[in-house]
Amino acid sequence: MPEVLEILALACTGLYAGYMLAFMSGLMPALKEVDDASFTLVMRTVNRKVPGPLFLVLFLGSLAFPVASFFVEPDGRAGGGTALVGAAAVCALVGHLVTSGGNVPLNNALDSSKGRGDERSARTAFEGRWNALHALRTLLAAAAFVLVAMAVTG
Repeated sequence: MPEVLEILALACTGLYAGYMLAFMSGLMPALKEVDDASFTLVMRTVNRKVPGPLFLVLFLGSLAFPVASFFVEPDGRAGGGTALVGAAAVCALVGHLVTSGGNVPLNNALDSSKGRGDERSARTAFEGRWNALHALRTLLAAAAFVLVAMAVTG
């Protein structure tokens, strides 16, 4: 069972980090080039669609499985491996706090600005702050993945 938790931790942290990186490296740069109305329409739609079942499995699993793996050590894992999994869990937790305390409120504010007719202001209030917070949570997700990978392979 402990090895299964490590594999699930590795899979969820890796897939979640990849998901975050795809947004940062592909979607957001593409949206930078569109007009304000298109940007706000797409981001409002994305913000409604993203929290679906697959995303929630990755989002929750990228924290839950490293935490579980930290507490259920496989036979033969060196103390350093446990520390790495613990550090991965901390990175995932901080990333989740950034998401829930930063990105989600910005998503909600963007959604509530719909219909007010000032898409330029809505975009300005959203885009820069959201991208900065997203870059931070992407870095934390990638760090969590690398730390789990080091623990599993070390």
